[in-house]
Amino acid sequence: DPSTSVKGVDIVFVAVGTPSRSDGGAHLGFVDDVASMVAANITKEVVLVLKSTVPVGTNKRVRNIVKHAAHEVHVVSNPEFLKEGDAVSDFMRPDRIVVGVADDDNHARSIMHRVYHPVCLNTEKIVWMNPESAEMTKYVANTMLAMRISFMNEVAGLCERVGADVHSVRHGVGSDERIGSKFLYSGPGYGGSCFPKDVSALVHTGREHDVEIELAVATDRVNQRQKGILVRKLRKHLGDLRGHKIAVWGISFKPKTDDIRESPALSLIDSVLADGGHVSAHDPIAGENAAKLYKDQITIVDDQYEAAKGAEALILVTEWRPYQSPDFERLKDIMARPLIIDGRNIWSTYFLKEMGFSYEGIGV
Repeated sequence: DPSTSVKGVDIVFVAVGTPSRSDGGAHLGFVDDVASMVAANITKEVVLVLKSTVPVGTNKRVRNIVKHAAHEVHVVSNPEFLKEGDAVSDFMRPDRIVVGVADDDNHARSIMHRVYHPVCLNTEKIVWMNPESAEMTKYVANTMLAMRISFMNEVAGLCERVGADVHSVRHGVGSDERIGSKFLYSGPGYGGSCFPKDVSALVHTGREHDVEIELAVATDRVNQRQKGILVRKLRKHLGDLRGHKIAVWGISFKPKTDDIRESPALSLIDSVLADGGHVSAHDPIAGENAAKLYKDQITIVDDQYEAAKGAEALILVTEWRPYQSPDFERLKDIMARPLIIDGRNIWSTYFLKEMGFSYEGIGV
């Protein structure tokens, strides 16, 4: 019982979902519910820590909810920066810990310092700021990363037109220490529960304050277009997809997670189905979630080669480790047509054309 669990505690972390509304803003109902529950049931002074990704102004909103509690509630903004599939490691070895707290709230500062002391033994990693700045930092960080992905996807499209190799371009650009090499990989667009939602929320927050965040708007627009890149390449080779069997390797939005939310694979599968094609798909751990979503519309198999058997194209969407060095001779024998579309460019140096495959990457 949550109402019982907050009795006698010093600190409460709020880590509930804040799903997108239809207008792009964040739904804060769950945050409000927790704040109300805490205010009604605490038995002593408490620090209420907002870990959920929330728009600017939420800290103030929560303070208004808890201001009439029987005991003082200190509201702190402490957004999480954990990567899906690597959250425990990120928590134990953070590169920074953003804490937004009022300048005069020494009690909250002391509690937060004690909480994070074990992961700050070698280096002070807490970045102190006011709550509004902490709330903004989360959205800006994710939008900045999404922006790099969208920009490189546009660059990849240009590379294909002019004969450049996006791998070489990425290496040349990423070697500049002012830029760095992370999040410069071209692909079929970003997905997951964070980037799409947070980019939209930042745009929505800007519009609420009469500020158009044009780069964020463009980032989302480019990503939506990029999610169609794989089916466009497929149609270029096969034309009408009606009746064709298409093998898909990887359904999760990235490796090491079963999360399929906003995954580029879903856009691909939906397009193939809409064209009358048949999809046979494999994913090391996300197959069950995909089966729940599509039911009998697609075939989910337990073996990656079974997915490719009789297929007229194999499309790699998610760069899971088991896919990185497959048996290409076996694939050529079991596929109806040796067509490979590599959405992550992990096979671009494998000389697949010399092995008899028709091969397409993105920007290579």
